[in-house]
Amino acid sequence: MSFGYTGSILHINLSTKEIEIENPREDFYRTYMGGGAMGLYYILKELPAHTDPLSPANILTFMCAVTTGAAVPGQSRINVNAKSPMTGGIGDSQAGGFFPAELKFSGFDGIVIKGKSPDPVYLWINDGKVEIRDASHLWGKTTKEVDALIKTELNDPKVQVAQIGPAAEKGVLFSSIVNMMSRNNGRTGMGTVMASKNLKAVVVRGTKKVSLANPALLTSLAKQGAHDVSENPDVDGLAKHGTASVVAYQNDAGTFPTRNYTEGQFEEAARLSGETMTETILKRTDTCFACSVRCKRVVEAEKDGYKVDSVFGGPEYETIGTFGSYCGSADLEAVSYANQICNNYGVDTITCGATIAFAMECYEKGMISEKETGGLELKFGNTAAMLEVLNQVVNKSTPLGITLSQGSARAAEIWGAEAKKLLITVKNEEAPAHMPQAKKSLALIYAVNAFGADHQSSEHDWMYEVGGAELYFERLALLGLTNPPEAGDFGPEKVKFASLTHTFYSMLDSLTLCQFVFGPAWTLFGPAETVDLVKGCTGWDVTVEELMKLGERRIDMMRIFNIREGLSRKDDKLPEKFFVPLKGSGPTSGVAVDADKLEKAIDLHYENMGWSREGVPTSEKLEELSLGWCLK
Repeated sequence: MSFGYTGSILHINLSTKEIEIENPREDFYRTYMGGGAMGLYYILKELPAHTDPLSPANILTFMCAVTTGAAVPGQSRINVNAKSPMTGGIGDSQAGGFFPAELKFSGFDGIVIKGKSPDPVYLWINDGKVEIRDASHLWGKTTKEVDALIKTELNDPKVQVAQIGPAAEKGVLFSSIVNMMSRNNGRTGMGTVMASKNLKAVVVRGTKKVSLANPALLTSLAKQGAHDVSENPDVDGLAKHGTASVVAYQNDAGTFPTRNYTEGQFEEAARLSGETMTETILKRTDTCFACSVRCKRVVEAEKDGYKVDSVFGGPEYETIGTFGSYCGSADLEAVSYANQICNNYGVDTITCGATIAFAMECYEKGMISEKETGGLELKFGNTAAMLEVLNQVVNKSTPLGITLSQGSARAAEIWGAEAKKLLITVKNEEAPAHMPQAKKSLALIYAVNAFGADHQSSEHDWMYEVGGAELYFERLALLGLTNPPEAGDFGPEKVKFASLTHTFYSMLDSLTLCQFVFGPAWTLFGPAETVDLVKGCTGWDVTVEELMKLGERRIDMMRIFNIREGLSRKDDKLPEKFFVPLKGSGPTSGVAVDADKLEKAIDLHYENMGWSREGVPTSEKLEELSLGWCLK
């Protein structure tokens, strides 16, 4: 009997309307386990090289994992993969909520989607039964409208809907896939790929509970987690004030990106903090399936003629950064409204907010004028202009909106060489609100990460520095990290930390685990509990070492895909702006990434990963990871 997985992968061809169910063997599940690793298996096997990301030939995968559906905090996440229209390499994105567990309960571990329907459709998956249904009446409607219409149509308020919004239909390149109207597979344009297939939504309902090998162990883990929320200061902050609980800390440290990454402190950061949100506009907290942390914020507000609707949740730290400090705005209600527009139209808040901030700096420095902005005074701090441009972007309703709807890197191609100097993009993906100028290991991981700058693809520096979070050193020792460097170091030990935690986080994205709950350091559960979770779900006698190999496997598969698509070491680089000293008066004033140290760090990271000096996984490494088939 299999434990932790249903044994069924759903294959859909939207061009031919063929529906097939694959039943992989146990060794397949133990090798890939789920998430990004499992999605990459199908993409590398079946997607022709150099496929246009928006052609019917692109393959879109939704993958749960062997841990999904257990009544333990942090396991209800879904990983979506396809070739990215943003980067031209692999697209990768995660989201939480109730949709992932519900997909598992409906009888499937994942979905592989090919082709393009001639007309708009949605998938209806109900306890193992699959239908391709007409969605013509849903096309063009917002996520709030579609959620209500589908639940009425199916006469079931408990169905879970993962959908695209109107922005994806119109070709906004950084469109997301939204479930619960507030959880986004946001990065790398996965919603745009879904729209290119005329697939409006994936709707799931299930009552088939997952068979688990050791329910008693999992119950014990869940009880431990519920108890430890208030005992762990970092997780307690998440529970009380959400991800925005770190606004004050980041600002004090000089690592709160301000005015398009020109400064590391925002003078009005307190108005954007999690504490301020709790005291003013917070209505309640929300959670994902079986999670005791409850970090999701639900806000309500009414101001300046607009209303913030609680169905869209509330802004996360990254959204507060990109629409707040990046744009020089301290208006929490406006940031929450921007979050609502993004969720209702289905776009990634990081790319969208950062792209508008980039346009603001271009305007302030005279690289564009009111001719390009349509008369808008697009200055930092002009919140009304920010919201106006956001509406233009999601609707592609003006020349400026059309230009920015493709992301800042493509806008810079139009606006010229000087505009390119203001970019904060890696592989055409805008950087999130954690600054590599100060967090040295992030400079490395932002550069080498297969799908661009990402703050959740490794641990952050202060967790492994003398005088840092010594509370968590015991956990990091399980990964072989036993000699923490001095603060600000960018030598071999910091690179080792970056490589190993990059691998650990990659493993989490294959087990589709929340990185606020499971992690190598500060989280609710550490490496030992991650092993217990997999054992309790599957019955496999896994070790930390085996799980780290899973993380490596996913990284190498992404690397192989990108190399196949024409990316190389030359793409493992940071934007020019990150090498320019930060302005302002805070603790990071004058700080920049050291180009020489970064290049040496990249060399060391490649060596740590078992790659050549050009960043190509060796045949020996691929064979070690059971990826010899990638060489054929």
